[in-house]
Amino acid sequence: MTIRLYDTSARQIRDFTPLIPGCVSIYLCGATVQAAPHIGHIRSGLNFDIMRRWFEYRGYEVTFIRNVTDIDDKIIQKSAEQNRPWWSIGYENERAFNNGYDALGCLPPTCEPRATGHITEMVEM
Repeated sequence: MTIRLYDTSARQIRDFTPLIPGCVSIYLCGATVQAAPHIGHIRSGLNFDIMRRWFEYRGYEVTFIRNVTDIDDKIIQKSAEQNRPWWSIGYENERAFNNGYDALGCLPPTCEPRATGHITEMVEM
């Protein structure tokens, strides 16, 4: 049975053909950790967890990358307002997001790079 996915750029349903036979790479632009998560934030991670599990069920080797945007203007603003380092706000909320994913039973990503440490690599991907 062929896996078919909606291709947003072509605006049509297409057969899935992996770039490398037997392998699937999924890159999810994950949370911007400016505040604690709500269900709308977690929904994206849950949707991609379901897709990942479906590919794995179908026999694919899946690499799932979910990045964390650990700094942005809102985090910097909160840092100034709360007189706290920006990274402590980001880290605290990153932990809250991971707790939310765990509570829903989402599989952990293969790798979870933070934007501040991996900008060059994310651009290359």
